[in-house]
Amino acid sequence: MTIQTTPKQSWWSRIAHPGQFVAWTRPLLWPLTILTALLFVVGLWFALYNSPQDYQMGDTVRIMYVHVPTAWLSQFVYAVMAVSALGSLVWRHPMADVSMKAAAPLGATFTALALFTGSLWGRPTWGTFWEWDGRMTSTLVLLFIYLGIIALWRAFDDQLRAARVIAVFTLVGAVNIPIIKFSVDWWSTLHQPASVFRADGPRMPGSILTPLFVMFFAFTFLFLVLHLKAMHTEVSRRRVMALERQAAQGAKS
Repeated sequence: MTIQTTPKQSWWSRIAHPGQFVAWTRPLLWPLTILTALLFVVGLWFALYNSPQDYQMGDTVRIMYVHVPTAWLSQFVYAVMAVSALGSLVWRHPMADVSMKAAAPLGATFTALALFTGSLWGRPTWGTFWEWDGRMTSTLVLLFIYLGIIALWRAFDDQLRAARVIAVFTLVGAVNIPIIKFSVDWWSTLHQPASVFRADGPRMPGSILTPLFVMFFAFTFLFLVLHLKAMHTEVSRRRVMALERQAAQGAKS
């Protein structure tokens, strides 16, 4: 007699099931939330009380501790969405479109914060809140792309059909990410070039670089926590919608 055994599922296959994904990631939320809070406490203490003024900008430099991490996340979140779009189109991974939908409002928020804090920084530093240069304009375009994606998700009742359309739109919009990154090198721009790291090493003293990195990790972990929570909420919402459709079909029959 031949005994058949069920092949062992890969990690990628296991998290494809929404229930298993939620069960696997839910215990991570509290530790990640506590870690995020600790990083913000340490980062804000360094940024506000234990880091020096800039010799040119004075206390205005402290805006950087929010502006730089949010500007980084505005692009990183879109990269997460682009990878999720590939997962949805190529591998048909059930959680890919959930990740894509959950990330869009977070990316829009971080992009808006980056633009707002950049304007606050620009007024005393450059003498203007806004300039239509390459970096700022392409970042504004990124915000509009995020808002367009959010609007598209809300325009479709069928979320599976929406996911395919939005995945294509997301991948097309990804062209803007290298434009944002290299705009300060390609065009004459008011925005300064890379000021944290360059090929010849760090461009900032450790007393400023240390709190910047702490805040960088704090905001990154904040995104991770909010993204996971938003994915859990979206899974629950889809379950409720599926149950409502089943109940409606049962009532008709």
